[in-house]
Amino acid sequence: MQAFVSVTGAAAHLPRANVDTDVIVRIERLTTLTRDQLGRYALEALRYREDGSEAPEFVLNRPEFRGAPILLAGENFGCGSSREGAVWALMGMGLRCVIAPSFGDIFFNNCFQNGMLAIRLPAAEIQALAAACADGSPLTVDLQACTLVHGTHGTRCFAVDPLRREALLQGLDDIGLTLKDDALICRWQAADRLRRPWAWPTASAELRA
Repeated sequence: MQAFVSVTGAAAHLPRANVDTDVIVRIERLTTLTRDQLGRYALEALRYREDGSEAPEFVLNRPEFRGAPILLAGENFGCGSSREGAVWALMGMGLRCVIAPSFGDIFFNNCFQNGMLAIRLPAAEIQALAAACADGSPLTVDLQACTLVHGTHGTRCFAVDPLRREALLQGLDDIGLTLKDDALICRWQAADRLRRPWAWPTASAELRA
């Protein structure tokens, strides 16, 4: 998993509430495309017209926000189905951080499993950030310091679960975090084999079974 320490860039404002995972990426895209091809189709119902051309009014199509690494979103962002591909698609179009008042629970968890930072902030604070960043001026999201820094808006702290913060800083998903304790796990297994040999059938016994 790609580590997240800090990112600086434009912060695009998409204030629409209840943007679900089907809007983020349509299910048929996940059945026909590889992960690295999904960015082209992220938010396609909003990004493109019926003829396939870009919708110039959509914020991520505007020159100052094209390729923006930060999205300032509305309430309940990422609600709906549990498709992990929604996070893959957003990252494929260049996003590394989504800031919203609330998220769909599974989408929120999937962000941290794939190197995307999801931050919860009150709607009023997101509106203030959006106003400060409306001209495309850069916002810095610093996970090490847990701060949002903007040239005119100043610095604002945010909260993130400590274990999730550690995992993102080191580029580790749940499996990676577990494997950090591989030596400890192996020692426990060896000791448990002595305490409860009946719970650890030998390879030959497993083959006979």
